[in-house]
Amino acid sequence: MMENVHLAPETDEDDLYSGYNDYNPTYDTEELENDTAFQQAVKTSHGRRPPITAKIPSTAVARPVATGCGSKTSLASSMGRPMTGAIQDGVTRPMTAVRAAGFTKAALRGSAFDPLGQSRGPAPPLEARNEDSPEEKIRQLEKKVNELVEESCIANSCGDLKLALEKAKDAGRKERVLVRQREQVTSPENINLDLTYSVLFNLASQYSANEMYPEALNTYQVIVKNKMFSNAGRLKVNMGNIYLKQRNYSKAIKFYRMALDQIPSVHKEMRIKIMQNIGVTFIKTGQYSDAINSFEHIMSVAPNLKAGFNLILSYFAVGDREKMKKAFQKLIAVPLETDEDGKYISPNDDPHTNLVIEAIKNDHLRQMERERKAMAEKYIMTAAKLIAPVIETSFAVGYDWCVEVVKASQYVELANDLEINKAIMYLRQKDFNQAVETLKMFEKKDSSVKSAAATNLSFLYYLENEFSQASSYADLAVNSDRYNPSALTNKGNTVFANGDYEKAAEFYKEALRNDSSCTEALYNIGLTCKKLNRLDEALDCFLKLHAILRNSAQVLYQIANIYELMEDPNQAMEWLMQLISVVPTDSRALSKLGGLYDSEGDKSQAFQYYYESYRYFPSNIEVIEWLGAYYIDTQFCEKAIQYFERASLIQPTQVKWQLMVASCFRRSVPLIEQPDVQESSLTQGSASRDHRQRSPPFLRALCLPPRAPQVAAGHSTVDLMQPEVTVLQ
Repeated sequence: MMENVHLAPETDEDDLYSGYNDYNPTYDTEELENDTAFQQAVKTSHGRRPPITAKIPSTAVARPVATGCGSKTSLASSMGRPMTGAIQDGVTRPMTAVRAAGFTKAALRGSAFDPLGQSRGPAPPLEARNEDSPEEKIRQLEKKVNELVEESCIANSCGDLKLALEKAKDAGRKERVLVRQREQVTSPENINLDLTYSVLFNLASQYSANEMYPEALNTYQVIVKNKMFSNAGRLKVNMGNIYLKQRNYSKAIKFYRMALDQIPSVHKEMRIKIMQNIGVTFIKTGQYSDAINSFEHIMSVAPNLKAGFNLILSYFAVGDREKMKKAFQKLIAVPLETDEDGKYISPNDDPHTNLVIEAIKNDHLRQMERERKAMAEKYIMTAAKLIAPVIETSFAVGYDWCVEVVKASQYVELANDLEINKAIMYLRQKDFNQAVETLKMFEKKDSSVKSAAATNLSFLYYLENEFSQASSYADLAVNSDRYNPSALTNKGNTVFANGDYEKAAEFYKEALRNDSSCTEALYNIGLTCKKLNRLDEALDCFLKLHAILRNSAQVLYQIANIYELMEDPNQAMEWLMQLISVVPTDSRALSKLGGLYDSEGDKSQAFQYYYESYRYFPSNIEVIEWLGAYYIDTQFCEKAIQYFERASLIQPTQVKWQLMVASCFRRSVPLIEQPDVQESSLTQGSASRDHRQRSPPFLRALCLPPRAPQVAAGHSTVDLMQPEVTVLQ
């Protein structure tokens, strides 16, 4: 044993690191064949079974280990090292080995190997939960609060705001009970702050959704003022939104800025959104310079479409032409962040690839890309139409500048739309020649652009009653794009104007097949059926259209007119009442309703609607004549005079109105009695002159200074519904 011990030298030696290359001979495996003690141990049973070791953490037992020969002496290792756990010189050495996994005493006696203890049978049943314990009651109440919060959120997403608020209030009540119970059982540090925060936040959100803004603000204040809630300061954004809805713009800006100060700079997107809200609030208050600063910062850090469009609006408000141009260029340069359409075109005839492309061609991601692209085009087109008339000396030059900028950007296809909008601008200024010339430039473009331009040209020529030109351009639009519903509708209108109603209906139906939302085609089908005396089919068309356009005055009038033609006055009056609720100042609808009541014998109701029609449009001869006749029938001739005088002013060449005025005067003034005594001719002459002076002076009444008739704009029913001037989509 001592031969492996190296004592420190008593005197200093030159080599201080000698002896470190020596190692214990026990680890010399090459000499095991010559080790007699090791070979003897291998031959005995000690070499074929594991040694008995002590359990952790107890020490080894003091009894000797029995060998295969029955001796009770301690077993030494092959190199003279005492065995772990054996007694050496009366001292028990602590054990350092650990029992191997799966080996037990039972295994030494020949039992089956069972490391997982499956032979011991099933585990004992769990201890029954005590439902009456305070901890269990708190746990169940907390679960109930979470369920109420979830139900409140689900009700809000389904649109049931009242139920969502009730659930949120119930969750708040139960959460307060839960807090009191926790304070009684445990220390206040064990209160679930996350649950309290979620309950209060949901309650404030539901108050805001139900437009109970004071209650929502109070609840948000409870959250914000509690220092135990981390990151609660960002909720001041919601408080700023509430103040913005209440039009309290100063407080809205204050809370937006407070939230902006409490949000770290790493949350870049959140800070950009708050700054955008601040800019919008400045626009509402008219502080355009401050709004410009906010939007300029956004466009320099993280440009987006909304900020760019609002920046253009701010510069438009202050009238800065050059800054409007720069802002428009920044808006055009905003990346769209969508994939190209070529990704959805199959490059080969591989059926697996085609199936994948068909699956992703209209998925949610593709729909989101379309919506984003449509939104970008809407912002750019609106901005161009807004600034084009003001950035240059004329709107035509401004449109040309916008077109050139768009052509040099990623939105090249919008250049044609701007050209068509330029033609529409000419049309609004009643410069039809320039509009036509601008649209004719698209005759050599591709099919979609040519079809849109030809559709608009057909519309213009139809308005000018040049049906031949309208028909030729409608044919050009249909040939360029057979699936253009506006082109088909215009073609049907030209055929309708020529009296070929059956063929017109075919064009309208084809337009409706291409686009089921083409309301003009459906309206014109109803008119065509009405012309062909197919009243049931016409009524079906207009009822379908009424389901789409709930408040369309023209549709309501057509339905009432068809019921009148079908000799159903009750239904006609009911639909006319709906029409009056939509356009209460429509004199034509009021007179029509009065005529229906008159035909039913209800003079009082008829007088009410005729009088309302006269009040809004006092130049309708039919209404004036009916009101005058009504007052004569009711023996109020004095009131009838004013209506016939009005008619004589409108139609001064008609003698009957003067005669009606004279008749009213004759009925209202009694005849003068003639004297019985014969007088001289001179007396008779003077009496005759006196009688003329006292007779109804209807001739003098006609010499009154004329009053100009007051013309009021009434509702006019157009026989054909034209599709509006369209742009490329």
